[in-house]
Amino acid sequence: QEQLVESGGGLVQAGGSLRLSCAASGNIFTFNMMGWYRQAPGKQRELVAAFISGSTTYTNSVKGRFTISKDIAKNTMYLQMNSLKPEDTGVYSCTASRSDGQYWGKGTLVTVSS
Repeated sequence: QEQLVESGGGLVQAGGSLRLSCAASGNIFTFNMMGWYRQAPGKQRELVAAFISGSTTYTNSVKGRFTISKDIAKNTMYLQMNSLKPEDTGVYSCTASRSDGQYWGKGTLVTVSS
């Protein structure tokens, strides 16, 4: 059973930056998909950024501001978030999938004040 643990959330002013981390208990090179979702208050969960079969994808609203990366040696995925906006507020969760299933972290709260 894989475990994913997010960290790095917090309160930041608009225009600021945060870096989220997602630490996996096992080897992340076994996953064919790793990504970040977020759920804003009162809204559906949306995919923010992901590695999918060797490519990266971003939702339009974060392109040019967020960067997804991973460190295989540390079994950790990151989400660098710059130029944050109040609409980026939400619970950010990491997910990873491979042949034996999809795994989720518990999430970390990001709050962007105006």
